[in-house]
Amino acid sequence: MKWIGKAVGAVLGLATGLGPVGAAIGLVIGHAYDERMESDDGARHGADLATVRSTFFRNSFKVMGFVAKADGRVSEREIAAAREIFRQFRLDEVQRREAIDCFTAGKAPGFSLDVALDELVHVCGGRRDLLRMFLEVEMRAALLGNGMQGPTRSLLMRICQRLGVSGLEFAHLEALLRLQGYGAAYAGTGPGAGGHWQGEARTPPRAEPLSEAYEVLEVPDSATDAEVKRAYRRQMSQNHPDKLVSRGLPESMLEIAKQKTQTIQAAYEKIRVARGMR
Repeated sequence: MKWIGKAVGAVLGLATGLGPVGAAIGLVIGHAYDERMESDDGARHGADLATVRSTFFRNSFKVMGFVAKADGRVSEREIAAAREIFRQFRLDEVQRREAIDCFTAGKAPGFSLDVALDELVHVCGGRRDLLRMFLEVEMRAALLGNGMQGPTRSLLMRICQRLGVSGLEFAHLEALLRLQGYGAAYAGTGPGAGGHWQGEARTPPRAEPLSEAYEVLEVPDSATDAEVKRAYRRQMSQNHPDKLVSRGLPESMLEIAKQKTQTIQAAYEKIRVARGMR
C-alpha cells in the first residue's frame, strides 16, 4: 500500500506545528518511505514464475500425501480423492506421474512438512493469494478423502498457521468448498450420504443458504448494500484466475480458480436477489 508512508508523514508533519509546510515535508519523507517499501517488496517476491510454479506443484502433492496419512494410513477413499484432484487439474501423463511421485514422497516416513511449507512460503514471498490457494488445494483433497475429520482437520489447521493464513480465512475457504459440494458425502447430504464416497465424482454443488453466501463474501448479513458490493469486487479481484496464474499458480490448476470465482459470483447473486439490489 503506497499511501501509508505519505499519510503518516503528513500527520506527523502537521503535529510539528509548522502547519501546511510541516505536512508537505512529512509528505515528501513519507513518499520516500513508500518507494523504499515497494522496492523491498519487489526483492522479496524475486523468485521467477517457473520456480514458483514448480515449487507450488510439487509441494501441493507432497503435502497432500502427508495429510492423507494423518491418521496413520492412507485409505482407498483418500487415494481416490487424490485421483479426482489429478482429474480436476487436467494433468497430462508426465504431470500425472510427477504428481503421483510427489504424493508418494509425502507419505514416506522421512518427509518433513515444515520444510516443504517453509520452502513454499520463501519462494512465494508475499504472494498471500497463492498461499491461500495452496491451502484450498489441500482442503479440497481432505474434504473428498475423509470429510476433513479428526486428525486431518488438526493437521490442516497447523498448515494454515504455518502459511500465515488466519482462522477466519480457513473458515471462509471451508464454507466456499462445501458450497461447491466438497465433503457433502460426510455431512449426510447428496449422493453418497453416510460416508459412502461415490468413485471419483464430486457431489454436485448444493444451493447455498443465504448465511453461507454472506460467509463466502466475508461480510455479515448486517452489511450495507455498498459493503456487499465492495466485498464481492474484492473477492473477485483476489481470486481472478488470470491474476493468480500471472503470480505463479501452475496453469494446470487454473480450473480450481475458475470454480472459486463461479461460487463467489453465485453467492453474490443470491444476496443481490434476496435484497432486491440493482
